[in-house]
Amino acid sequence: MLVAGFPAGSFAANCYLVAPEPGAECVIIDPGEDSEGGIAEIIAEHRLKPVAVLLTHGHIDHVWSVAPVCGARGIPAYIHPDDRALLSDPARGLPLGAGQQLFGGLEFTEPDDVEELTDGTVLNLAGLEITVNHAPGHTAGSVVFRSDPAIMFSGDLLFAGSIGRTDLPGGDTAAMMDSLARVCLTRPDETRVLPGHGPQTTIGAERASNQFLAALERGTGLGGPGRSTGL
Repeated sequence: MLVAGFPAGSFAANCYLVAPEPGAECVIIDPGEDSEGGIAEIIAEHRLKPVAVLLTHGHIDHVWSVAPVCGARGIPAYIHPDDRALLSDPARGLPLGAGQQLFGGLEFTEPDDVEELTDGTVLNLAGLEITVNHAPGHTAGSVVFRSDPAIMFSGDLLFAGSIGRTDLPGGDTAAMMDSLARVCLTRPDETRVLPGHGPQTTIGAERASNQFLAALERGTGLGGPGRSTGL
């Protein structure tokens, strides 16, 4: 499998392109701010043909460029229905007034073709079999994408050494802990985790060193947001 990615824009949200091999169809995961150029470079380098955009959640740092990326290539975007409204109104995912300061007069729209994701769905796209796990907590509509061999695109659920914040509108600490236990701790240690921000890790590494996962395994839980970088 080919996985190529880069941190996009001022939020440094990781955008990934995933394909069975060079010269094949691919999916794009989380095209954030100013990501069109990086996407075009990877497509040209590996001779890829995008067929869909997959969104781990609706925060603006992960969906900023979804409409132009989909529109330029005539491809659909996939998102959980609980986060769909954020595509056209990203300020809903921010504290009151913060959206106006951040976006000014910018306008955002949905792509022409939006498909809604459900928990447990298996997507067959670009020659890949991708399993969707609903993982609320960071947002109500957060999802994780899993593909063999043992790869998890965790969005802002799980990071190397931390977890996603839960202090923004739609965040829920109890739901986050449940999602981590249900979606992450049940996966094999060798599962590669490609998160929405920062470096990749593995479930085994996080099970051993991540204080949030360690607390869950002890059965004690650990409240509060995990990280403050990004959204």
